[in-house]
Formats: sequence, structure tokens, C-alpha cells
Amino acid sequence: MKPSSGNLIILFLALVALSLAGLSVSKDFDFFYFVQQWPGSYCDTQQKCCYPTTGKPAADFGVHGLWPNYNDGTYPSNCDSSSPFDQSKVSNLISTMQKDWPTLACPSGNGVTFWSHEWDKHGTCSEDVLDQHSYFSRALSLKNQTKLLQALTTAGIKPNGGSYSLSRIKSAIQSGVGYIPFIECNTDESGNSQLYQVYLCVDNSGSKLIECPAFPHAKCGSQIEFPSF
Repeated sequence: MKPSSGNLIILFLALVALSLAGLSVSKDFDFFYFVQQWPGSYCDTQQKCCYPTTGKPAADFGVHGLWPNYNDGTYPSNCDSSSPFDQSKVSNLISTMQKDWPTLACPSGNGVTFWSHEWDKHGTCSEDVLDQHSYFSRALSLKNQTKLLQALTTAGIKPNGGSYSLSRIKSAIQSGVGYIPFIECNTDESGNSQLYQVYLCVDNSGSKLIECPAFPHAKCGSQIEFPSF
């Protein structure tokens, strides 16, 4: 029996509604920024810096986030309010996250507030390819893979308050990691440009580092201080 024209219209409208609903929650993006933060610069230039309840973090770059991005430099955010951070889903990662993904914002607590923010704002926009556990475990794996502090100290760039050229810092990271980084700086009270965050890019499956299709719109001075922590 052939469907009536009325039923066909209803079916068509239902398909259109489903299509529009799918578009409204689309998680499409082009690549990730993998962002790591130097704690010495954060604590030297922010009005408030608080150590987490686990104590002062190690003097090493900490994960800030894995951020979905578009090739034009814009980014999606807070994509799925129905998928809040659930600590039980990353229970086997917590101790590593406290070490490699520490929070320094006040009040810092045990890190859950920071991780919740990162998942809500960025992670939910990539959950089609990385579920909650995969999102955090992949970021931790990337930190271990890139070893930024080792790349810099191997090149003679040490976190002792000395100043180094921006080109030397970028070259050292490129030599150690294999890809060109983007460097974000903070400015201290004396007006010194300080090494703050390092951006590397990851393909939109979250599986491998790539050359960045776009860089953030920020600038550093030609000479950058690498503060101690």
C-alpha cells in the first residue's frame, strides 16, 4: 500500500526537524589546540595564585586544555549542557591529572572545578570523537609525548628568570617536538614579557600532532623571560 500524500508530508517534516536538530548540536571542528601552561608565569603575573590541596605542583608545564578549533581561528564552546563533568568517569586518571593538569586559580581545591570548566567549555565540543575519559587521557598522553620542559632545557633555555629570544624558544620546541608552536606571553609588573603558554596542534580525531592551520591572535616581545617556579 502506497503511503498517502499526508503521511509523506509528515515524514518529510520529521526528517527536516531531525536534520535541523542535528545541525544545532553539531560538534564539527577542524583541529585541536593542545595548550600547556608554565606555572611560574601564571603565579608571577596573576593577582591570585593558589596551590591545589595536593600541594605546590612540580616546576613543569601543566596541561591547560585540549581545545577544538576552526581553521578561521574561531572555536565552538559549551556544546552540550546535558554532558557535565563526571569525576567517576576519570577516576583512574585523577592522580595523574593532579600532577600533570594542576589548577592554580583561587580557590584551587583539588582540581575538579578546573577540569569541569575545561570539559564543559571545550570537551563537550569534541565528544563525538573523544568521550570524557578519552578527552582527558589523550591530553595527558600528549603532555608526556611533547615534553616541553625537556625540549627547552636541552637547548639551554632554563626556568631561572633569564631572558631568551622568542625565535630561540620556538626553535627549541620545534626541534624537540617536531612541530612549530605558538607562544603566548604574560606581562609582569615590570613590563617583562614572560613565557606563559605553549600551543601545539592536533588533528580533529585527537590522534596526532599536526602543523597548526591557524594561530591565536596574541603577541610576545622579542625577548621573553622564563621565570622560575
